[in-house]
Amino acid sequence: MRRLCQTGATLVLGAGLGSLATRLLSDRGRQEEKRPGLLSHVPVLPVPEVPTVQASELTVSPGSSGAVMKYGFPSLANIKTRESYVTSYDPRTRTASWVIERLNPASLTGASDRKYCDFKEDNSVHVFHRATNADYRGSGFDRGHLAAAANHKWSQQAMEDTFYLSNVAPQNPHLNQNSWNNLEKLCRSLTKQYLNVYVCTGPLYLPRPEADGKLFVRYQVIGKNHVAVPTHFFKVLILEQADGRGVELRSYVLPNEPVDDKIPLERFLVPIETIERASGFLFVPNILKRSGNLRTISNK
Repeated sequence: MRRLCQTGATLVLGAGLGSLATRLLSDRGRQEEKRPGLLSHVPVLPVPEVPTVQASELTVSPGSSGAVMKYGFPSLANIKTRESYVTSYDPRTRTASWVIERLNPASLTGASDRKYCDFKEDNSVHVFHRATNADYRGSGFDRGHLAAAANHKWSQQAMEDTFYLSNVAPQNPHLNQNSWNNLEKLCRSLTKQYLNVYVCTGPLYLPRPEADGKLFVRYQVIGKNHVAVPTHFFKVLILEQADGRGVELRSYVLPNEPVDDKIPLERFLVPIETIERASGFLFVPNILKRSGNLRTISNK
């Protein structure tokens, strides 16, 4: 372990970045291989200074989505607000870059019913850049929620907002219905231990080595609108302690392929640096600005 101090906070980062990256970039069935991975070649740098433009300077509509701003946004491009979450939309991939939501016991209870919800196009996105239900039909992929419907039972409108296709990405059905579903359940269960659970979810498009040894980013697209199929998905959890001692940070990456649901979710814990480098987003500076104490839980 190593400790990195900044602005009076202690950031605890787990070792083993190279073996973790190998797991992320390896082919199916090779998750335990020890060969050094791509991310191990990138030196670990100190946490950068907080960007000049702060997410707190943005204005969001009243309601629960405003509370999501507390620890800032990973990026400031194409931000949209809904009743239950805030998202940054990527018109090139026809999916969100990230979605942030806040979970607590109040958000998980209510009379909302999923049977009244239908997946729908996001009319706020230009027709050139939006996904449709037809894109998913016959593709072999599920319409995988980024902000999960079950996280927002407090309001029927909030639950319905999670069914915009801008909050969806093509997801392997086995992953969606098993390990990813278990991770969503874990997020909800953590509301019993923490005051608030902030969840940021998004797709990743990671390089893989080809036969000639070169690295390429390759991903499938589906439908006439060429909706991008992520190679991986991430979740970053900001766990707000009720006693005011600060926050804990957990970050997960799962491959977009069948995953044995007997594999513990702890196997998919990664250092937050891995997601920041792979996605181009920054989480730590915003969190450090708002919290005097941050502990990062990573793979062992």
